[in-house]
Amino acid sequence: MTAAAGASFLGIDIGGTKVSLGAVRGAGRADAAEERHALARWRNPAGDVEEDLSVLRAQVTDLRRTTGWQFAGVGVAVAATLDADGRVVAWPNRPTWTGLDLLRELRSLFPQARVVCGDDGSLAAVAEARAVDATDMVYVGVGTGVGGGMIAGGRLVPGLSRGSCELGHLIVNRDGARCACGRRGCLQAESSGPATLSRAAAARGKATTFDELRAGYADGAAWAVAAVRHSCAALAAALAGVGELSRPAAHIVGGGFAAGIPGFVAEVARHAATLSRPGHPVAPVRSARFGAESSLRGAIVAATGELRDHAVTTGSDATG
Repeated sequence: MTAAAGASFLGIDIGGTKVSLGAVRGAGRADAAEERHALARWRNPAGDVEEDLSVLRAQVTDLRRTTGWQFAGVGVAVAATLDADGRVVAWPNRPTWTGLDLLRELRSLFPQARVVCGDDGSLAAVAEARAVDATDMVYVGVGTGVGGGMIAGGRLVPGLSRGSCELGHLIVNRDGARCACGRRGCLQAESSGPATLSRAAAARGKATTFDELRAGYADGAAWAVAAVRHSCAALAAALAGVGELSRPAAHIVGGGFAAGIPGFVAEVARHAATLSRPGHPVAPVRSARFGAESSLRGAIVAATGELRDHAVTTGSDATG
């Protein structure tokens, strides 16, 4: 299915601490549709799954009432690990979601729509690649966690139906901090927003908010600079390693945390450049075109049916 004239499509991005909804109406590519509405965004700290779903249902109900739209397709970007049937296998940041039949819940919300679920990092990679017509690139999103996606030869690797590119769980420091997955030294445990804030707080000697970290880094405060540089260096090491296997044309860094700290991506690029070896430079590191919204944009692409990757679907034209 591809976008049809007059049809409406909804994207949902369910992250570790926020949920976003966005919709388009019109024919053609999702990023060139006739109308685009950034409809809702709310913070959603980890809590009980029923409370989370209740808020989502209420937001969708309000969205339908205010727009009058009925959606032909719904794309959902989610940070959880899903099985082939759309059930949540694991989500350390939202443990009460484990075992949730997410597709069943979505079917009850959108009984007439085709629904596609995918990893948030993978869908973000799709959106970023389409924005610049890239056929070979690696995306990494730094937020509550660290997600990733890879495009090779114009195709998503490994593909929505075959898992995700778990860049956040590459081990970059065997003696590093404990990750939510149980291992030590995963990139997520070294470079995510919470990991960076924890490191900053330890160096500063008191609890530190994101706004304080951002201001401290801008002012050159030693505790803030050290915390951010550690995260950026670990991220650069991961990208350099992935680059040895995939040879991308570019590394794209996005996510709410990275986008919220001016200079973060430039710092990653500086560290990455030092990891080049003779004849094998590390690919350029660039900021994501859509900043913190890459996953949402990718979810909208999936909703329109423009992403053909045998994704988990429901509805009258479901493929399985």
